[in-house]
Formats: sequence, structure tokens, C-alpha cells
Amino acid sequence: MQFVVNNWYLFLGLIVVLALLVAGPLTRYLYGIRMLPVNEAVRLINSESAVLIDVREPNEFRSGHIPNAVNVPMSGLAARLPEIAKYKDKPIVVSCQTSQRSARAALILRKHGFGTAHVLAGGFLRWQSENLPVKK
Repeated sequence: MQFVVNNWYLFLGLIVVLALLVAGPLTRYLYGIRMLPVNEAVRLINSESAVLIDVREPNEFRSGHIPNAVNVPMSGLAARLPEIAKYKDKPIVVSCQTSQRSARAALILRKHGFGTAHVLAGGFLRWQSENLPVKK
């Protein structure tokens, strides 16, 4: 116990780091956002007409993207919500390069009333590694 008292700042740092590690997954869970493996995302797109929203920047999108993806960059997502409101009742799969930005974007979509928003686990890089079609 004396060690804890003498090194309280280390334990405070540990608590902060643990809270930061748990916050993201817990928030996604509370909003019902799932990380979809590529095969499940393909099934959702094909069988349930899910909309794929790519939140990468336009130059990233132009270098290669998933066919039929709608490019709505993360940097302008809030401003373009009215433009994509027509997809509110459809399942949405959000993609970026690695799934970091798409997790934040899915959370924004859910907070603005979109019914379902899922994240493509591994993002565009995972899609490419599975040898699925890419449009340039």
C-alpha cells in the first residue's frame, strides 16, 4: 500500500490510460455500432442494399475505392449530413483506410438519427487484402 501512496501519479496515469482504452469500444457498444468483417459487409451490401460511405479524403478516394462507395470525407461529414439523410433508413457500412476514422464517423451518424451504422473492420486496406474489387 505504501508503494501506491508513494507513486500515486503512476496509478492515476494507469487509470487514465485504461479509461481511454475502454471509452471507444464502450461508446460503440452503447450506440449499437458493430465492426463488420469484410465478408459480412459484402453480404450486407449485396443482400440488404446497404450503403457504403467512405470517409477518406478525396485524394485517398480517387487513388482507389470500393465500388459504389459514396465519398463523404470525415472532415466535412457534419456539413454533408443533409445530403446523405436519404440513407437514414438503410443499413450503412462506413469505411476509411484502416477503420479508425470510420468508427468516429459511424458514431456521428448514429447520434444524428441514422438507423444502423457499421464499421468495415480493417477498412479499405482489409478490403484490398481480401482481393475484392477496387475502382480507380
